[in-house]
Amino acid sequence: MERNPAPQRIHLPYRIVQLSLFSLIGLFVIACGNSRELVYFNNLPDTAVYHAPAPVVPEAKIQQGDILHIRVNSLNPETNQLFNAGTLQTADERRYSRPEEGGVGSEGYLVNANGDISFPVIGQIRVEGLTIEQARVKIKELVDQYAKDAIVNVRFTNFKITVVGEVKRPATFTVPNERINIIEAIGLAGDLTEFGKRDNILLIREEGGQRTLARINLNDRETLTSPYFYLKQNDVVYVEPSRYRDPSGDRTLRVLTAVFSGLTALGLFIYRVF
Repeated sequence: MERNPAPQRIHLPYRIVQLSLFSLIGLFVIACGNSRELVYFNNLPDTAVYHAPAPVVPEAKIQQGDILHIRVNSLNPETNQLFNAGTLQTADERRYSRPEEGGVGSEGYLVNANGDISFPVIGQIRVEGLTIEQARVKIKELVDQYAKDAIVNVRFTNFKITVVGEVKRPATFTVPNERINIIEAIGLAGDLTEFGKRDNILLIREEGGQRTLARINLNDRETLTSPYFYLKQNDVVYVEPSRYRDPSGDRTLRVLTAVFSGLTALGLFIYRVF
């Protein structure tokens, strides 16, 4: 009579070690993948120097609600005082002033709802849609009727951008030199948090009565040549949260860590028992 072969004993500790090893490898691979997503322009070549065509810096155009600082200088002190005079508003007056007034405040000349500013001596001047240089030339031509060889300086006092969403310090920032790119804007906001989606930044821009929404991928080197790399005044940058946003940490890493720890503990228990 043939005897049935004894059942093979399954080496549980060995299987547990295998599962633990595979879990550890999976944890390592996912961690490396997540770390790569945190790197800006991660598809840049490894060469020491990389050349890319620089995008054209957009020239800001004056819009309704903008505030302009205008200064007239000539050889005649009385003329200077005449053109640079204006009724300085108090804090409460500035707070409750209406755009259609188009007057001058302590910050500068407000572009009213008609696109005009109210300038001393000259009166209403249409500046909406002009660049700063075009506005300077136009104002100088008008001032030259009263003062010879006058120097006119014009600049924005409220050139600002806003960064919100998954950044460390969301806020509205004033840009004194009227030139800023999206990397600098994110830097002002303290950089993205670990939950920010670097490959899907939303740029909101209002210009000429039209609102434009553009998506920017900070993981892609092509962003360096994008027409949206440089920001314009009043742009809003919104950083979306990742799909698995979890205030206590990355969900995938936490789950895998728990699984690996559990398998390791189970393996040690079985090893000691058997």
